[in-house]
Amino acid sequence: MEHALMSEGSSRPERSADGPGQPADGPARIVDGKRWITGVSASPDGVRLAFTASDPTSPAQLFVANADGTGERQLTDLNREWKSEVALSEPERVRFTRAGFEIDVWVMKPFGFEPGRRYPALLNVHGGPHTQYGHVFFDEFQVYAGAGYGVIFANPRGSQGYGEKFTRAVVGDWGGGDFDDVMAAVDVTLARFDWIDPERLGILGGSYGGFLTSWAVGHTSRFKAACSERAVNNQLTMFGTSDIGPWFQPAQVGGGMPWDDPARWVERSPLTYAKQVTTPLLIIHSEDDLRCPIGEAEQLFTALKKLGKDVRFVRFPDENHELSRSGRPRHRLARFEFILEWFDAHLKPERRGDSAEPRAAARGDSTA
Repeated sequence: MEHALMSEGSSRPERSADGPGQPADGPARIVDGKRWITGVSASPDGVRLAFTASDPTSPAQLFVANADGTGERQLTDLNREWKSEVALSEPERVRFTRAGFEIDVWVMKPFGFEPGRRYPALLNVHGGPHTQYGHVFFDEFQVYAGAGYGVIFANPRGSQGYGEKFTRAVVGDWGGGDFDDVMAAVDVTLARFDWIDPERLGILGGSYGGFLTSWAVGHTSRFKAACSERAVNNQLTMFGTSDIGPWFQPAQVGGGMPWDDPARWVERSPLTYAKQVTTPLLIIHSEDDLRCPIGEAEQLFTALKKLGKDVRFVRFPDENHELSRSGRPRHRLARFEFILEWFDAHLKPERRGDSAEPRAAARGDSTA
């Protein structure tokens, strides 16, 4: 049986032992590489494989190969014209060890990068928490790099692809070791890439990534601006209003039901630390979000406004938790514009002129 396995930032097809002629000593790797296999299928006779694969500078393409992975051939080049018109940034991977775990972090240079100059950078936090960043094309990262920002993204504890112990390490500890991991990723990045301006750092993320963004601004002032999207801001209200709250929140908070230990649920909620926020915060949320209901955004926004903090709240009507991935095109474009305008106002990136060729994959130029 062929299936895709996520491992350390990549996804690759493997074959499991489920019949005659299949490997008896565990899954066998079929094809490999720093890329993301988004789908795989075997021919009826098992002789050939077809699969789609993406890498950081190329959206998914269709490939075929022999059953053992040899003879790989690319069949499509769907984005040839677009890729010839834009400048795409290649991420550089760095691995470091913290608290017994190996952590991956990637860094992308901004469009028009010139040695000797310093640039603002955006730390991106993935959702889940049990997902992962890696060797895959992600339109958002190319948009931010195209707009003049360095892009930083990491797989803190809780991410998939690094073993069960690593993935489970975040359970019961949201805002603990995971927060320390992403902050350590920032430190490692600043030490290695001297072109990143430590005084012009931003942070953003959605869903669990929104939680960690909201948490970060309540626990550090290192970021000069932040954007929290579709976030978990109050664990207690998530329990009773989210479509997965009654089972997901108890499992992740790790303290039983909210009535068993309400103090723990409050302690692990970004809303609790609103008074400590000094970072300008943009909150983006969809009105039809059932996963993280919009009340999560309303509570944090109201608290920050009452406290006189620098906060902006953007609501998207007729959109759900998937706004950034499958929302209406005009809303997806508007979302990018709100985010870039927010960070532009606080981090002031330097950009090359519009006549520069090839143009960057920023603003409305991104078609991914």
